[in-house]
Amino acid sequence: MQLILDSGLHPGELLPTEAELMESLGVSRNSVREALKALQALDIVEIRHGYGTYVGQASLTPLADGLTFRTLLRPATDAHALAEILQVREILEEGLVRRVAAAPPADEILNQLDAIVRKMAESGEAGEPFADLDREFHETLYRSLGNELIPQLLGAFWNVFNRVAGVRQWSSDPAPEVTVDRHRAIVAALRARDVAGAQEAMATHFRGIEKRAERQMRGVN
Repeated sequence: MQLILDSGLHPGELLPTEAELMESLGVSRNSVREALKALQALDIVEIRHGYGTYVGQASLTPLADGLTFRTLLRPATDAHALAEILQVREILEEGLVRRVAAAPPADEILNQLDAIVRKMAESGEAGEPFADLDREFHETLYRSLGNELIPQLLGAFWNVFNRVAGVRQWSSDPAPEVTVDRHRAIVAALRARDVAGAQEAMATHFRGIEKRAERQMRGVN
């Protein structure tokens, strides 16, 4: 890792060959290969057989994999592990939406959020799931902050939740109209430049998610 940093290499650029790494680091071929395998698991390098080893994207996929495994290790009726993940995401999003509300996004983004909420409502009325629209809403919501790490981090938490839900065979949102209303309340608070209201709307949204997840993990209809 330090060699990559010292060499000023960027994602997608070719690393030295195994022989060159052995010579520069003063280690055996096995040590180099074991190190590269470990870094590949962390998405720090990408090994393309027959082509070489390249600097990876250093994505948060390993984080999502670890959190998913950690959650699924617990009994299906134990809601605590997933509740911890939801609480972290809730704290993160409450702080983020407060920043968004303090410097309201352009009308273009607010209009996009309104359009997403309308599509969610239409899908709910048609009895269709709208998880992808829900994710698009949250990604669009924080776009005005210009922070590239935010969608990656939220995406990791999102992937964990949905992968656990898939394994546990949870049903879709039993009250889609409630979910739609909670998203609509977030947009309304942003349009009103109501910082506290936006934060409370987000907190209410997450309380609903947490209660629903706990009921389904405990097998309560």
